[in-house]
Order: sequence, then C-alpha cells, then structure tokens
Amino acid sequence: MTAPHAGGCRCGAVRFEASAEPHHVSYCHCGDCRRASGAPVSAFVGFPVDKVMFTGKSLKMYENGPVTRSFCAICGSPIAYVDDRLEDDIYFMLGAMDMPAAFTPTQHAYVGEQLPFLHMSDDLPRHLKTSVTRPDGTVP
Repeated sequence: MTAPHAGGCRCGAVRFEASAEPHHVSYCHCGDCRRASGAPVSAFVGFPVDKVMFTGKSLKMYENGPVTRSFCAICGSPIAYVDDRLEDDIYFMLGAMDMPAAFTPTQHAYVGEQLPFLHMSDDLPRHLKTSVTRPDGTVP
C-alpha cells in the first residue's frame, strides 16, 4: 500500500484522507461495535490522527465512555472512532475506505463477545479483549 488512503460516507458529504500507512487493521466482535455498525462483526483500519484530514460536511459524534464514534449527519454512515486512551490514533470503519480490499485484517478483538453463529475460518490471533496496544506497550 502507498499513502494517501481515502474514504468517505455513502452519500459523499464526508470525505477523509490519511497520509500515512495504517498501523492497525483488525476485526472487532464487541457488542458496542455491533450496535454502531449494525453488522455481526466490524473491521477497522487505524492511522495516526495527525496524518488524517477531513473534508466536506461536519461529522456527527456520539460519545460512549472513552470512545467517540463519528458518522455522517446526512446518510448516517458510520465513519470512525477515537478512544481517549489512544489519543494519537483514529480508527476508520473498513467499509468507509474507498479501497477496503487493500486492508487485510491481522487479528480479532473481543472474541469473548463473538456471536456463536459467526464462524470465521482464519488463523489470525484472537484476543479476548482489545487488540490495540496501549501507549505503555500493553494489550489489556
């Protein structure tokens, strides 16, 4: 892959571009992501927040504890999330990327909340909780 990496919402009112390579691509099975996306599993691609630029209409935000999720105010497409505990990063919904096939997930997060009927036959690492390394180098 070569930066920049771009994406946006379904109606085109929100656009973004990352001028760096992603540092994290993963599936998430948590209930919060299911509710935010409407899908049985979500996939995210993470970039340094200082390498991302948004254009177009303002995003709507929804805060839930340390996590703030953004979505298009017009079409409702989920766009990204930021986590107060990871202040240097932003994670985009893989489906919001213009070229989602360019980002292959490397792990699964929150598999303790994975739906019992969902079977993903890969040999990627599976984490009971988050797959994102914290600033102190730990993965809780």
